[in-house]
Amino acid sequence: MNKWTKLSIEYANQRSYLDDLFQVYPTIPDGIREINEEIWAGVEMAFAKRDNDLLIRELLRLDLFPIKDSYVAYLKRDKTAIERNPRTMNRLCGRLYEMGIDKIYEQCSIPKETNRQIGPMFKDWLKNKSLGIEPVGLDAFLADKRDAVLDGSDKAMMDFARDELNYHHNKGLDFVARFNGKYVIGEAKFLTDFGGHQNAQFADAISTLETPGVKAEKIAILDGVLYIPGNNKMYKAITETYSKYNIMSALVSRNYLYQM
Repeated sequence: MNKWTKLSIEYANQRSYLDDLFQVYPTIPDGIREINEEIWAGVEMAFAKRDNDLLIRELLRLDLFPIKDSYVAYLKRDKTAIERNPRTMNRLCGRLYEMGIDKIYEQCSIPKETNRQIGPMFKDWLKNKSLGIEPVGLDAFLADKRDAVLDGSDKAMMDFARDELNYHHNKGLDFVARFNGKYVIGEAKFLTDFGGHQNAQFADAISTLETPGVKAEKIAILDGVLYIPGNNKMYKAITETYSKYNIMSALVSRNYLYQM
């Protein structure tokens, strides 16, 4: 088994892994989702007048539509469909009137799902100098050969890796750095459960590791349930199928980087 994967498994099972991981992924649910007062005034007016067309149009302007329905996404992308499909409008508005205005507000202000908040957290952790150095923009990153972490969007990192490190893969990157004169690229994921979307996230990280010809060390900075020993697919993958790759927890990544 890869040394760093083994160390990550030991950390997860012998130390205060979740307590420590909270420093990287502080998944505190947000308060209620903020609702634009001007838009909400339009919603209340349309609701009071039972104006189906206006009610749907105003609600579609909010970040979150109050009911889950397979047709809402279509309406968001093609507003002209509202006036062309009165029966669909009647069906949706019937549910809305039944809910009542207070319930509609409650549903529109539900906090963002925790797993949708996780993405930026790893980069925020880096910006707190958790690796001992503060991430820098591209110009500063290229200015010399000292240890450095690149600060940029996933796409900006992917573009740099493509132009400078022969990285030819259609996935953005979460991590680009240089330690001891060697470049390192990788993805960071917090895998909160098994199955479905989480398996796809794991597969994304592996696909980056498997990208050939890259002039850099490739790592997958993964945390979560994959380090729980057992017959689960992820644990078997990191300890058997992909055991040659550098798969590690964010909590041991600093040791890996400084020993390069």
